[in-house]
Amino acid sequence: MPVDGQHLRLHLASRSPRRRELLTQIGVGFDTIAFRSTPRDDLVLDETPLPGEDPIHYVERIARTKAEHGCRIVGWRRLLPQPVLAADTTIDLAGELIGKPLDAGDAGRILQRLSGNTHRVLTAVAVGGPGGIEAALSISEVRFRQLDRDEIRRYVASGEPMDKAGAYGIQGHAGMFVEYLAGSYSGVMGLPLCETALLLKRFGYRL
Repeated sequence: MPVDGQHLRLHLASRSPRRRELLTQIGVGFDTIAFRSTPRDDLVLDETPLPGEDPIHYVERIARTKAEHGCRIVGWRRLLPQPVLAADTTIDLAGELIGKPLDAGDAGRILQRLSGNTHRVLTAVAVGGPGGIEAALSISEVRFRQLDRDEIRRYVASGEPMDKAGAYGIQGHAGMFVEYLAGSYSGVMGLPLCETALLLKRFGYRL
């Protein structure tokens, strides 16, 4: 159902502060849905890749699953009947899916692999409502300059890599690692604004 473009509001099924900042940037109001546990602990939101799963299929599947679960929560908790927006970001390095680091050691190993190489950042956005789920995909290409072990160590010690796909946040200190980017800067951050805006227009939002 179309919504009043003067009162843009939706439910955001994400804990990410970057996604909150980006929605605010384009003037979309939102209420955050807090899942009862982290995705790794919630069987409904299990982010474990399926055997041999393609990175694009994976990121689209997880985004849709989050949106579907968010819609169920809206019903269970009798929240306002607003569309639910969810997103997921992962890294594709030569066909291998790389998600969030498990610990500091894993973060260091991921960054060492990205050093001097090109990878793809895949971010899927899904919006759910009474009519079902609509989704969009952003694909960006990023190349890191060669990193030395000491700067990787310092970056990991900052704690910034720990909740981010590929163990880095382009909007933070890791921005100095990127020597080339083709695609969506906001998509690499975790919410591609172009694709998100077009998706919301399908739900009647006038941005």
